[in-house]
Amino acid sequence: MTDTVARFRSGKIIFETVVDLENAIKLKHGENVDINDVIRDVAVYTDQKKGMRAGNAELKNVFGTTELQKVVEQIVKKGNIEVIQEFRDEKLEAKRKQVIDFLSRNAIDVRTGRPFTPDIIEKAIKEAKVNVQDKPLERQMPDIIEKLKKIIPLKIETKRIKVRIPSLYTGRVYGLIQEHKEKEEWFSNGDLEVILSIPVGMLMDFYDKLNAVTHGSALTEEMK
Repeated sequence: MTDTVARFRSGKIIFETVVDLENAIKLKHGENVDINDVIRDVAVYTDQKKGMRAGNAELKNVFGTTELQKVVEQIVKKGNIEVIQEFRDEKLEAKRKQVIDFLSRNAIDVRTGRPFTPDIIEKAIKEAKVNVQDKPLERQMPDIIEKLKKIIPLKIETKRIKVRIPSLYTGRVYGLIQEHKEKEEWFSNGDLEVILSIPVGMLMDFYDKLNAVTHGSALTEEMK
């Protein structure tokens, strides 16, 4: 549990309060979080370091209420959350381990057909100066793989699938399929059919996201 400060500016006034960093970020990203698990102070301030509390009139004017839970929720959702370097480092280290785990399960040595050990992959990541980022694997893995290929003879096991997406959902799905798309075909009714090449380790996650967006209406077929 890490405490930090959330801030919201309204005109010349900055409203501040202490919140739980992880839960505040979850709330800001739209996750279902109990506001009491976010609040880490008993007040809202105009200068938290000096202990200068915001007056009820100021809170009512800006937030429409003086109720702490409702005010803090608005500050977190509309304002900025101070993210400490230690938290950033922990998130990046967790993502780096996720990348290593994914590659050790899905990458093979093209010379032997055998998987690489986590140690070999970790050394290759350092040698290739790969910059692992705190974003979804599918958005950064193609670049990581290309860099690692210069260090080790790496190949990712993939599966080719055909997906037909109803016209109602093509706009929402397009970003999801872009990284894996080999070919696309649009039909007169607005439906979209695509051929995708997806790493085996990402397939289940891809299906989950596809079904969530299309409510299970997309048709999929694994290709030989």
